[in-house]
Amino acid sequence: MSDNTAEIVETAEQERALWPALRKGFRRKCPNCGSGPLLKSYLKVRDSCTVCRQDLSHHRADDGPAYLTILIVGHLIAPLLHITFVQFRPDPLVLFTIFAIGCVSLSLYLLPRLKGAVVAFQWARQMHGFGNEA
Repeated sequence: MSDNTAEIVETAEQERALWPALRKGFRRKCPNCGSGPLLKSYLKVRDSCTVCRQDLSHHRADDGPAYLTILIVGHLIAPLLHITFVQFRPDPLVLFTIFAIGCVSLSLYLLPRLKGAVVAFQWARQMHGFGNEA
């Protein structure tokens, strides 16, 4: 019985809170400490946190943040475009200009934040080498 209790306690200690990690990642901060910067340029993830020395080189974000950005921006811009066109009937060039700028701006804003969230998700779920190496 005591061996099972020790295993449960050990497993509980290894679990990492998902939502706080996602919030830290979305703010582009280290999912472990929340203080150190996660990215060293627009989309380049640091090898380790400058504050807590958490190894971040294990991440495998790949195309996930780009797909999430397209999904979110598309689901926001498409209905707005339809509503604006049906309700106000603006000149096509004006409509294109406003929505092109909005689409690009929102994409550029969301992409690094979603990359941070994906890396934080992987850290919280101990995926791709983020678990204990012991």
